[in-house]
Amino acid sequence: MKLNRRNAIKVSAGLAVSTMLPIQAKADGQLLLNDDGLHTQPWFHNSFLDLKEDAEEAQASGKSLAIFWEQKGCPYCKEMHRVNLANKEISDYIQKHFVVLQLNLYGARAVTDFDGEEMEERKLAQRWRVNFTPIISFFPNDPTKVDGKDGRDAEVWRLTGYWKPFHFLSSFHYVATGGYETEPNFQKWLTERRENLEAKGEKVDLW
Repeated sequence: MKLNRRNAIKVSAGLAVSTMLPIQAKADGQLLLNDDGLHTQPWFHNSFLDLKEDAEEAQASGKSLAIFWEQKGCPYCKEMHRVNLANKEISDYIQKHFVVLQLNLYGARAVTDFDGEEMEERKLAQRWRVNFTPIISFFPNDPTKVDGKDGRDAEVWRLTGYWKPFHFLSSFHYVATGGYETEPNFQKWLTERRENLEAKGEKVDLW
């Protein structure tokens, strides 16, 4: 086992990782809310908020790191959880290929950026030029590619705002399959993906 801050704390304290779980304080219909009032998923990553360590942990499990930026009371964040993340095909695909960390646009937790700079979530949001929600930041599956960079420079793709299920899921396909490396124009890549699916007789619901 690689000794990093996460593992050192586990070993020295002998504590279960569950002690780091966000408390699911109450439900909004069938949606869970954490202590910050953000809609959440039980499979979101529980982290000590050292992003380089999180990227390394994702790689070790054969996945990439994705960061969901959300805020309390955001109707589009709620829609993303109510519609997109409630879709089993979407949630299964994300869990298979990504480690998902949720950050609060106005949060005060200390986060260590990929370049070693530590600051509150809200300051990190400013640094990354995240000024509305939801935003999803995607990072390469090779942590060495983020060395010495802040998150904004380390991103390989950013999903901004609420996207309908097909476009939302396609964004995760775009990163997981390395589509961003072969076709930097996402709209062109997306059109080709849709045409390929339709050629196979699959129905594509854009709305």
